[in-house]
Amino acid sequence: MPELRRASLPTGWAWPAFDRLQVEDYDWLTAGAEAARRAGYAEVDARLRYPLSRQDYLSGFVLRAEDGEAFWPHIDAALDQAAARGVPRRFVWALPQVARDGYIRIPSPQETEVNAFDDISYPLALGRDAAVSPEFSTSIATTASGHERRNALWSDARLRYDVGPGIRSEEELGALLAFFRARHGPATGFRLRDPFDYSSNGMSGTPRPADQRIGTGDGLAARFALTKSYGEQVRAITRPVAGSVRVSVGGVETSDWTLELGGSVLFGAAPAAGAEIRAGFLFDVPVRFAEDRLDMSGFSFAAGEAPSVPLIEIREGAAA
Repeated sequence: MPELRRASLPTGWAWPAFDRLQVEDYDWLTAGAEAARRAGYAEVDARLRYPLSRQDYLSGFVLRAEDGEAFWPHIDAALDQAAARGVPRRFVWALPQVARDGYIRIPSPQETEVNAFDDISYPLALGRDAAVSPEFSTSIATTASGHERRNALWSDARLRYDVGPGIRSEEELGALLAFFRARHGPATGFRLRDPFDYSSNGMSGTPRPADQRIGTGDGLAARFALTKSYGEQVRAITRPVAGSVRVSVGGVETSDWTLELGGSVLFGAAPAAGAEIRAGFLFDVPVRFAEDRLDMSGFSFAAGEAPSVPLIEIREGAAA
C-alpha cells in the first residue's frame, strides 16, 4: 500500500533529520518471516538512509507468559543478527516481561571458535579401498527373562573412515603427512568426500532440483536447511558443495535464494503456503583425524602394507 509506506516512512524523516533511527520488526520476527524482515531492512535503509552507526534495534517483548518459550529464542537470536548487520545499539523490552520470564541475555563469546574447522578438502583421492563405517549408539538392557529393551541414543549415524588403503605412492604419503601436521592432528576439522555417498540423487548421481524434500512453505519462512533422507531417517547436510546446489519450489526450479554457511538456503521471498521445497546437491562430510599420532613406515609401504589413517565425522549443527 503506497500511502501506508508514505505515512509510516515519510522522506522528510530521512537522515539527517533526526539523531537516531530505531527499528523494530516484532510481528515478522515472532512469526518467523525472515524474508519479510530482510526486505524491510533494505526498504528502510534505502528510503531513510540512516547509517548503521545511527540505528538502534528493538527486539522485545513477550506479552503473554505462555508465549515465552516460543518467542524468547527468536528475540535473543535477533540481537545477534542485528549485531552482524552492524547495528551498534540493541535493546530488549519491556522490563516487566523480562523480569517475569527470567530472560537473561548471555552474549556470544568473542574468543576464537573452540571447534576449529578448515573449509578445505582432504587432499588425496579416495578409491574404493577406503573403509567407511557408519555407527550408532544404542543402550541395550536385557531383562531377567531374556527380552531386550533397546534405546537409540543418536538420531543419526556417525561415520568413521580409514583412508589409509587409498594411498598409492610415497608422494601421497608426504602430502598426507603435511596435511596432518597443518591440521595439528585431530585439533582441526576438514572436508571429506565420501566415495560411496556424496549426492542428493541416490549415493552418487547427478543432483537434480527435486531430489530431496527440505520443507513446505507457509508464506513466512524463508530459510530451509538442506537434508538427505534415508527412509525415515533424515540427515543434516552442513557442508554442501556451493556450485552444485539446485532448488525448486512447487516443482519449478528457482534461483531466488542464497546458500548460507551451515547448509541452509535463504529465499529472497518466502515460498507460498503449501509449496513443496526440494533441493539437489553434492556434499562433503566434516571430519577430523581420529588420533593424535600418524604411524607411517616407508619399509612397510614398499612391502605393500597400507598405513591406517582413521578419520571420524564431526557433529555440526545445521544453519550455523
